[in-house]
Amino acid sequence: MNRTHPQAVDAASLGSRKSLFAATRVGIIAVIIVLIVTVGILPSTPVNRLCITTNNRTGFLCDDREACIPASQVCDQRRNCANGEDEQESLCSDLPNSLPRYLIFYCGNPRFWIYADKRCDRMNDCGDCSDETGIWASCTPCGPQWWRCTMVVFHAYCACIPRSLCNDGVQHCLDWSDEYVCSR
Repeated sequence: MNRTHPQAVDAASLGSRKSLFAATRVGIIAVIIVLIVTVGILPSTPVNRLCITTNNRTGFLCDDREACIPASQVCDQRRNCANGEDEQESLCSDLPNSLPRYLIFYCGNPRFWIYADKRCDRMNDCGDCSDETGIWASCTPCGPQWWRCTMVVFHAYCACIPRSLCNDGVQHCLDWSDEYVCSR
């Protein structure tokens, strides 16, 4: 054998080696992909769980992609979704920091927060009415079932009281308009 001129390799032998190498490489890649998918090493894509409940409130979409529970039912220590995803440790471990932003509303005092579905529900959930009348609340004016007070006396309500409280003999508005002007 001449060292300066190696023996000629026939083309058929070289072709079969290349195809064997390519097949082995494809097989190894396929095994790696199967292992990654099976073991779950790939990072999961965040699921958008924002939904609107039947009463037009901010909600949390369950895994079945059909059930939409009110935001305030997330992390309430009751499984409201069939698979219990509304009570997952990753979601409920550090409230409100562990919740998605769309599920929470920060009150006028940012140390306090409420669930987003409690914003604009005509109730004083924050204690300072920032969830009903504050600039960030963006609530619609009182509807036909409500009476608008210039200032509410009892802090269960903020700017509007239910018309059912009109003319009930109890002052709810500072100016007494709920007793002398408002009609049921």
